[in-house]
Amino acid sequence: MDVLDAIRARRSVRKFDPDHRMREDEIDTLLSHTLLSPTAFNIQNWRFVAVQDAEIRAEIQKAAWGQSQVTECSLLLVLCMDLKSWDKSPERYWVNAPTHVSDSMVRNIRHFYRDDDLLQRDEGMRSCGMAAQTAMLAAVGMGYDSCPMDGFDFKRVGHLINLPPDHRICLMLCIGKPLTGAHPRAGQLDLSEVFLHDGFPER
Repeated sequence: MDVLDAIRARRSVRKFDPDHRMREDEIDTLLSHTLLSPTAFNIQNWRFVAVQDAEIRAEIQKAAWGQSQVTECSLLLVLCMDLKSWDKSPERYWVNAPTHVSDSMVRNIRHFYRDDDLLQRDEGMRSCGMAAQTAMLAAVGMGYDSCPMDGFDFKRVGHLINLPPDHRICLMLCIGKPLTGAHPRAGQLDLSEVFLHDGFPER
């Protein structure tokens, strides 16, 4: 599928076929392409938890106020961020680069993120957001639909997936075979309202 077609086709779907299961090779294909998403300094600070255990999914559904897509989708991904990925052997992110490049990047990484907790969290949000979009477009290309979610109790879901103390959840992503199509688009703002040339107008 053409990339532009995939962007137009991607919609949030909430009714999935509960009997459909993604094959392991399909999950591997989806995630291997998601891993091509960009991250600042190549720190790859996203972590993807595929929740397959039925009991855990049922508990997550409760934490998501009963939303059916949590248990009916073929693949439930919890997209998390490792806030301290910048300080966990960052040289591995540049292992294939020349030594002088790798050494320089590692110094820059530590200088940029050290002592700035808000920047570490913001970076994780940016990374997970880009990864989620990649995953959703890959899903469309593979014949699946998806539903990004932030309507759930983050603390409860973190407890259910045993989230480490230096990690945070960004969002959940449900992927599967749709039972029904998406609702018509509720209303797109005109390009002229959101696209600006050279900055905002003076007030």
